[in-house]
Amino acid sequence: MKVLTRHFDGRTSSQRPDELIVEEPLEIHLDGVLVATTMRTPGHDFELAAGFCHTEGLLAGAPVRGCRYCGTGAAIESDFNVVTVETGGLAPTPTPRLTATTSACGMCGTTAIDELRDRLRPLPPSEPPPLDVLADLASRAAKSQELFDATGAVHAAMLFAPDGEPLVTREDIGRHNAVDKVVGRLLLDGRLPATGLGLWVSGRASFEIVQKAWAAGVATVVAVSAPSSLAVSAARLAEMTLCGFARDGRLNVYSGAGVG
Repeated sequence: MKVLTRHFDGRTSSQRPDELIVEEPLEIHLDGVLVATTMRTPGHDFELAAGFCHTEGLLAGAPVRGCRYCGTGAAIESDFNVVTVETGGLAPTPTPRLTATTSACGMCGTTAIDELRDRLRPLPPSEPPPLDVLADLASRAAKSQELFDATGAVHAAMLFAPDGEPLVTREDIGRHNAVDKVVGRLLLDGRLPATGLGLWVSGRASFEIVQKAWAAGVATVVAVSAPSSLAVSAARLAEMTLCGFARDGRLNVYSGAGVG
């Protein structure tokens, strides 16, 4: 959306329109049960909802039979801000997340690692792409970041092939939402687990990003900024390659590729 702003260039000021990214809540329901509310950028909502249910372990292997807006009435009545993921009751009855999903959501420390260890197995061995390919991913992703170019206010997640070729790119005000949109696209296309593929993310690599990549079977995660300590611990538990500060042709490897 556009708003009128006053722009100062260091010498003079003038009024001009500015493009802002839209941020709205999305309620995610699984078989009619509210499981989460996340602040997101509207678009690819079915991918986001399905991807969230998969990466959070709510599906437990149950197939997604459909996605639709609003489970109780017309979609327009909820401003297209309610999505129901349907498995026909095959998924376990979910436990609702009572607080809004944010970049700081999730569990902490030992509890989080133990939950992943119980739910997910280490990833099968795979050879990560060459480091020079991983270090160049930001320049490849930039070509598909249309919302960032327009607003400067969103994150991006990009699934890439072993040679660095972009496969799926999604943008959202929340980096975790961008990842769920990518995973949701793969889930709805029947392409999970994403064996042999990698995930690039703008910003930092949090524990939640690693968790979602692991749940999708992604063995290589590359972030523009730093990883957190818990993200590194989770990546090493998953036997995943995790890289940070991947920009300007450089990067640090925190897990995999002979580290940890």
